Amino acid sequence: QVQLVESGGGSVQAGGSLRLSCAMSRTMYGTYVGWFRQAPGKELEGVACIKPRGNTGYAGSVEGRFTISRDNSKNTLYLQMYDVKPEDAATYYCVAGGTSCLGGRDYPHWGQGTQVTVSS
Repeated sequence: QVQLVESGGGSVQAGGSLRLSCAMSRTMYGTYVGWFRQAPGKELEGVACIKPRGNTGYAGSVEGRFTISRDNSKNTLYLQMYDVKPEDAATYYCVAGGTSCLGGRDYPHWGQGTQVTVSS
């Protein structure tokens, strides 16, 4: 079983920056890892992923503003958020073990989530 623990959520002003972290209990080489989010009353949305070969993928709504990265020495995944917008407010989930980039059903391992609120 893979444990995923997110941190770094909180309140940020619109236009500001925030970095989310996800500590993984073990490395997930050879699989997709990434971030999803869900706002109240809205569907789950894939945000970003790192593919098995190391290239990345982003939802159109965050491309150019968010950056996903990983530190393999620390088994930690990051999501750096820049120019945060009110519509980015959501609970963000770290995911691992996937077989596609932004397909939620493809990830067997999920963290508990960390909440991001955006004030305008």
